[in-house]
Amino acid sequence: MPLRLLLIRHGLSSFNRENRIQGRNDLSTLTDDGLHQATKAGESLRILPIQAIYTSPLQRASGTAKAIAKIQKEKLDPILDNDLLEVDLSPWSGLTINEVKEKYPDSYRVWAKNPESLTLVREDGSSYKPIKDLFCQAERFLKKIVKIHSPDKNETILIVGHNAILRCLILQLLNKPQEGFRRFKLNNSSISILNIATNKENELDVQIESLNSTAHLKNKLPPKGNNARIILVRHGETNWNREGRFQGQIDIPLNETGKKQALAANKLLNKTSFQKVYSSSMSRPIETAKIILENHPPIKIEHQHDLIEIGHGLWEGKLESEISSSWPDLLKAWKESPQIVQMPEGENINEVSFRAKRCWEKICKDLSPNETALVVAHDAVNKTILCDLLGLSTSDIWKIKQGNGGVTIVDVLNIDDTPNIVITLNYTSHLGSVLDTTAQGAL
Repeated sequence: MPLRLLLIRHGLSSFNRENRIQGRNDLSTLTDDGLHQATKAGESLRILPIQAIYTSPLQRASGTAKAIAKIQKEKLDPILDNDLLEVDLSPWSGLTINEVKEKYPDSYRVWAKNPESLTLVREDGSSYKPIKDLFCQAERFLKKIVKIHSPDKNETILIVGHNAILRCLILQLLNKPQEGFRRFKLNNSSISILNIATNKENELDVQIESLNSTAHLKNKLPPKGNNARIILVRHGETNWNREGRFQGQIDIPLNETGKKQALAANKLLNKTSFQKVYSSSMSRPIETAKIILENHPPIKIEHQHDLIEIGHGLWEGKLESEISSSWPDLLKAWKESPQIVQMPEGENINEVSFRAKRCWEKICKDLSPNETALVVAHDAVNKTILCDLLGLSTSDIWKIKQGNGGVTIVDVLNIDDTPNIVITLNYTSHLGSVLDTTAQGAL
């Protein structure tokens, strides 16, 4: 097991409730609702052995950390760290969002569209870039954490912070994808899990296990706003997933575990109203979609050939050990640089990304703001879609985890040059654990 980072945004604060800009001032306090959220987060994490807790010293974050620490089996005192302070928005701090829009309209437009470019002016007249400074802060914190808690130690570290600094930590680990700041969301008291290992070059290998899980809260899924929404699901488990076989485009059906995973997704999404449903044309995602829709009004499942799994060619049906004996160099390249690998008599990941993105964009364009669509597909397909949404490339597919029956939520803005927003990534708590415990598979 690599170094596991549990990133938690503080619970609802007084300024959150009033729609005020907080920044790094310490006037905002943890509300009773926020304390309850923190307690629920702590309860959901009690099964995990945690070696250390780090928190921003600001009271809304440190209060959240203390509430979580009280519930853990290990008696740990949260470590206050200034590198977890929130972004410095001092000229705006304490103002409501509407007041900032009125008083600083041009700057707020930059903040809303491309916060990495925002420049603010301090009281002494000096200018600074808040997000650029925050990235430096995030880099400093991560270097310190990796040095203290080496991935070789197999530890689990809890980090409690704020919206902007946690985004910067995640983006720093992803090598700062372009316009990444607005590509995903972090709710109050949400839990995000990232796994960090080191490769042979002693570089960090990062995997997002989940982002912005709110399974422990009253609203298990973030409520839909005024934009169209897509619920992206990976099909349930098959026997070949369980055995670790490369299945690709061989049409293997769900096993009993896979059917139970689809039923769990059905229960999670039972209050979600779907106006459109799309599925890969293969049987395992179609069956998953049918089970999810069992208690919903009848709706046509539109089969999409562009969403079928990557064609592994001659690897299909084989275990990794069998592939290693016949294609050792190609398998090694697939694990290290997937974007350069052409599957023998199969596809490459760039071809998969092209067709998956083409289908995804068509689905997005066909949605009106009041609609929600269900899309059920496969591991590689979902990974290429999510890489594109997060500003990553096909070389980064191993940075994204997709568990069988895992649920991802994307809000579709349909605005030119504005990225859609990943609301939740690889939510698997409906399958029984805050961690993704689904089959590793063979992708």
